[in-house]
Amino acid sequence: EHAAFFAERFPDLIFVPSDPDAAARESIASWCAGLANVAPPLAIDAAAGDWPIAAADAVLCINMVHISPWEATLGLLDGAARLLPPGGPLILYGPYRRADVPTAPSNEAFDRSLKERDPRWGLRDVADVTAAAEARGLRFGRLVEMPANNIMLIYHA
Repeated sequence: EHAAFFAERFPDLIFVPSDPDAAARESIASWCAGLANVAPPLAIDAAAGDWPIAAADAVLCINMVHISPWEATLGLLDGAARLLPPGGPLILYGPYRRADVPTAPSNEAFDRSLKERDPRWGLRDVADVTAAAEARGLRFGRLVEMPANNIMLIYHA
């Protein structure tokens, strides 16, 4: 749904969506049917080192960091560092924790529900994600407040 939304609004860009789950890729393909600027979805496990793509101008990751093990976030950062040209953006969207900023009660409840589903899941701290990104040569660009207690984090290769 996200790929279709952005592809319709940015027709001059080519989108290459991905998901490790076959059913999710089928859903992506269905949402994007008829959109000439969306490639068939790739099977990418963010935690795996071998991705079926050699380069990207940008990497956009929506609602994955909190619904996956920390190793998937580290793999995403590794992959972005490999794929992006100098200055290319890595954009992460979702709920995060921040030092000195109270987490919304709804996000605390969401975090608990995620950890009940899988103890390796949960809201990540912006400082931890940034430290891991910088260890891979990705520099922090900015944090953008988004609706519904979400944040967009932008890093650059």
